[in-house]
This record gives sequence, C-alpha cells and structure tokens, in this order.
Amino acid sequence: MDSNSLYYSLELVAGSGHILTLEQRTALESSLVLLKKNYKFSRVLFWGKILGINGVYFIAQGRGEDEMKDKKNLYSLNCMDWFLLPPASDSMIEEVSKATKGRFMGDPSFVYEHQEIHRQGKGNEPVNEKAVITVTEEKRLAVSVHQIDAEVSVVPRGAFIKSPRGLVQLNRSFCGLSEAEARKLDNFLHFRQSKNMKKKSALDMGDWNPAMDYLDALSDDIPKGSWSLQFEFARKVCVLRSLLWFGLTFYHVPMTPQHGYIYIGDGTKNLDLPFML
Repeated sequence: MDSNSLYYSLELVAGSGHILTLEQRTALESSLVLLKKNYKFSRVLFWGKILGINGVYFIAQGRGEDEMKDKKNLYSLNCMDWFLLPPASDSMIEEVSKATKGRFMGDPSFVYEHQEIHRQGKGNEPVNEKAVITVTEEKRLAVSVHQIDAEVSVVPRGAFIKSPRGLVQLNRSFCGLSEAEARKLDNFLHFRQSKNMKKKSALDMGDWNPAMDYLDALSDDIPKGSWSLQFEFARKVCVLRSLLWFGLTFYHVPMTPQHGYIYIGDGTKNLDLPFML
C-alpha cells in the first residue's frame, strides 16, 4: 500500500485483523518519507510485516521509474531504521529452501544450518563427506518477500500500463473498476512478469490490449479457489485474501484509483491448500 495513503489504506484492511499501533503508524509515516528521499525512489510502499518468535520485521518497498523491475525491498525492526534486503538469486532461493524451516526468529543475524552427506569415491569403500549449508535469517527474509511478491501481489486491470519503451508505470487516468468488474477475478492481475501469456490462443486474445494486458489474471491460478473475494464496508470495498499465503490482503475501492495490498503473517506458505479445496 502506498505510504502517502497509509492511514486510509490500513483502515480498509482492518477487517482482516491487519492493524498497527498508533506509535507504529506515526513512525512509519515519517520514516518512509525520509526513505523515499534518501534512496531517490519514485514512491514507497508499506509492504507489510513478517512475524517472528522474538521480533517483527516491517517491510517497505521502493519503486523506481519501472514499477516492476526497479524494486528494492527494505526491512526494519523499529519502523525507523531501514536496511536493504539483498536481491533473491536462484542460488539463494535453493539454499534457503534446504536450510530453513519453522517460523522466523526475529533476528536478522540468526544462522540456520543444514547438513548434507555426499558419497564420493568408487569401489567397495566409498567415502561420505559432510557439507554444511549456512543461511542467515536476513537471506531467508529476502527470499520470502520475493516469493510472496511473485505469487500473490495483486493489481486491478488497467492500474498499470506498459509504455512504448517497455516501462511499467502507474496509469494516471485509471479511475477504478466498476462494481460489476470488481466481482470477477479476471479483472485482477499478478504484478509480476507474465507466465501464461504465451500459452493463450488467438481466440483468448481477441480483445487484447498490449498496453494493459501483459499480466496474468488471478482466475488462471492453479489450484482454483486459492482466492477469497468479498465486499466489505457496506459493499463499498472489494477485498481479496490469498489462501496460499495466509495474511495477504488486497483491497480496491470501485470507481476510484484506490488499491493496494499488505502482507501480515509468519512468512510460511500454505502447502496444504490443494488438499483443503
């Protein structure tokens, strides 16, 4: 959710239990302004928070000229002091998947260890060698934020456009979805590089607009039923909740450009979802 409308946006997702204390809101409102200035971001989003056993990570996301590619994630333990998260590389994701399990501790310097046994040598006397993989919780945090963003970050159709130069930018003329449009998952898109666009047939792309239809729709997600869509606040606000990543809540006020999402959870994926549907 955009830091410029933090108070308003938090009220719209309060029905999911996503709240911050007055002290946290006040600290975020001032520190995110400084963050935008110091890092020269085009805008700053309050991404959410990941709950640990001994502490909480507050996450912010800075956006540049290209809203999709020019993204940097930062974390804070006190809503005031912010630290950059490293980019999540393929090797880092693999290390984190092997070494980490359970809940976050709440300490970015905490080290997870994982032992692997590799059998080497030939003949009747193979030798077992132990390899120890170590991963800091800061790296785990970077990977979790990256995965949540890649799998469940949501925008309404038309909120972002792709310019002739290929830049993904805010659509300043976006006035919001109608109430009828907001009732369909087809009109809500994943804010990531498309994975399904090349698989669509010419018939499916009959009304395709290259400036707006370059993202995957939530209706194409597998398994079906991984999103809960409801209207709240006297049917004035559309709210989407992810059943794959509990704690991800998206909101949109129809007929206005107001939209955003927030994640407040323990940073673990609901791997049991296919068996729950």
